[in-house]
Amino acid sequence: MKQIFLLIMATISINALAKGEVKVSELDNFKLHTYYSNDVMGDASYIVEGKDGLVVMEAPLFKDGAAEFDAYTAALNKPVVARIADYHIGATGDNDIIVARGMKHEIEHGGYAAMIAGFKQNFGDAMVLPTGRKIEQDFDKDFELAGVTFHFSHGATTDFPAASVTIGGKVYLTHWAPAKAHMNGLQLPNVAAIDAEIAQAKQALAAGCDLYAGCHGGLATPADMQFKLEYLTTLKQLRASSATPEAFVAAVTAAYPSLPGADALPALATNLYK
Repeated sequence: MKQIFLLIMATISINALAKGEVKVSELDNFKLHTYYSNDVMGDASYIVEGKDGLVVMEAPLFKDGAAEFDAYTAALNKPVVARIADYHIGATGDNDIIVARGMKHEIEHGGYAAMIAGFKQNFGDAMVLPTGRKIEQDFDKDFELAGVTFHFSHGATTDFPAASVTIGGKVYLTHWAPAKAHMNGLQLPNVAAIDAEIAQAKQALAAGCDLYAGCHGGLATPADMQFKLEYLTTLKQLRASSATPEAFVAAVTAAYPSLPGADALPALATNLYK
């Protein structure tokens, strides 16, 4: 697999404030363009480039990122045949968006709706929310877009009812990309989430993909997903053997003395001991 790094500023003349970055991964019969927004959310967006068309996934939520992303998409000179909003809605305008079965209600009335309402209070007009129809896609059924096969499987049971998406049998997209770093309280909101994420990591590895991707964190490798599984298994054991949040933090720090993200452990411990 050949991977090429591109800075959007070097590819398209947008403006002097361009901040996003794109990584292009060439796979068997498609390319995956990963847009790192570098915004406050740390979101990643994707373009699946088939032979004759494009599929946009997880479009950016903020205006400046959306402008960069749309300009980059247009420069590929292929029609956008579909837009998928899995865990993140974004700047898809009045175009139809494909969502996982059950996610339409979550976006309009559920916990996701409440989260977006909070974002509106914090970010206001800096965001660009979609106005198009939400077309629900069933789980566990292959479907083809731009000549590439997509498959929605259930994500972690403690997360939104969105999907883990297999793209062309080569890329596995989840909410959070696996990384060799400590997990945080947003990833693991409670003890049940550990088992849910262990199950999801096993499912992801069983897919046998070349790349693992996340709506947060961008691209990762099978080795990163294997590390995530081992890390979660260790967390479960240390949570069971540690009587207090403080003891848990100390035990995890001792188990992974040089792992990035240790500053997130106290908040994670609060979630796991409530």
